[in-house]
Amino acid sequence: MSNGPSLEEIERRIQIVEDNLRELVEQAAAYSGAADEERNAQRIADQQAKLDALMKERETLLNQT
Repeated sequence: MSNGPSLEEIERRIQIVEDNLRELVEQAAAYSGAADEERNAQRIADQQAKLDALMKERETLLNQT
């Protein structure tokens, strides 16, 4: 048995990150200004990287079963 997170935990984290991404995109659309755009772009990129890592982790877990 693995010491890593369960499939359910990974699914929960994916949902949280997807919600964060949706919120950040909505915020980015509402704000204007170069500093805001750059900060929002970085936050979106960070969340996308987390989502990509979680999706890969989920795929690995699913392939083990």
